[in-house]
Amino acid sequence: MFTFLLFLSGYVLQQQTVRSLQAVIKPQPVVVQPPPSPVLAKHFGTPPGHSFYDKYLASNRPKGGWAKVAYVQLVREHLHVCNALMLFSVLEEQESMAQRMIMYPKGWDASISDQQALDQQIETSKRLLRDAAKRYRVMLQPVEPILDSTFPLAGLLSLMAYNRVVYLPASGLLLDTSGLDHLFTLPMDSDALGISAGTQDEVTSPSVVLLKPSKEAFQSTLESLSVRKYDEDGFLDSIPLVPDMPKDQVHVVAKTSGLKFEDDSFNATEFLAKTSYVHISDPDLLGPEYDAPRESVASARPKQPELQSAWHQVYEKYREMRMDVCGLDLEPAPKSIKKASSKSQ
Repeated sequence: MFTFLLFLSGYVLQQQTVRSLQAVIKPQPVVVQPPPSPVLAKHFGTPPGHSFYDKYLASNRPKGGWAKVAYVQLVREHLHVCNALMLFSVLEEQESMAQRMIMYPKGWDASISDQQALDQQIETSKRLLRDAAKRYRVMLQPVEPILDSTFPLAGLLSLMAYNRVVYLPASGLLLDTSGLDHLFTLPMDSDALGISAGTQDEVTSPSVVLLKPSKEAFQSTLESLSVRKYDEDGFLDSIPLVPDMPKDQVHVVAKTSGLKFEDDSFNATEFLAKTSYVHISDPDLLGPEYDAPRESVASARPKQPELQSAWHQVYEKYREMRMDVCGLDLEPAPKSIKKASSKSQ
């Protein structure tokens, strides 16, 4: 009997020990978090983090859906083909759902059956256009000149397959696609709308052009072109302009030449993090594609250190991206520019 009781007490003690060990090593229940919004994740890649855009884009879609809106770059010069490619590389990387198109002169597709060597610029442009189609799902549309051996910007109103078209004048740096994607959802009372990087007191030429293609709009444009010589600047000047009014330092569009007007609260890091598109244009420089003389750079850049830092970072990012995306270094500055710079010393 004693042996049986001893065995029973040992068994009970063993079971208590086992239950204690099980309680210790038992995995704790995991609280499953709901996944992030599949809408934002699919349509805009990583949500931008700006509460205004997050709320707006979560509840608004372009009329007709994303298949009916497009980013269209009208490329007339070989110099600007890489800039278009850079824009579309960011749209692809950040998973913008808008359609993409490059319109370029049909003459670039000329046959070489005569066995004459292609011009080096044309070879480079055709390589970049192939890259755009293959890597960034860009539709390539060769166009015939319809006026003075060129295709006018107003001609984009003929793209009636789309309800909205966004055109970005060369040259620029796209940082965050969400702010520009938001433009596709804006109501429009006119056939064209320009977004200016200026302030309400100092509105400049548009850095972003939003178009609403239609048969009526294009027909009206053709009629106006037939009665007077087409002037691209005149067309842009006729577009209603809306100044970009940043809220909490969030810019849809900014311009390098406008940085000097910023106040002392300006922060370069915040500016680059919260700006969608930077239009790179400075009066004393030909463009970010050129390796400008030091004297010209010193004259064009802002003087205040924080503003100067943002300005330099934009140009440097553009240079690096031009090499990474297109495999192109900066173009040498024309000799006339170099001579002018040396005389000004």
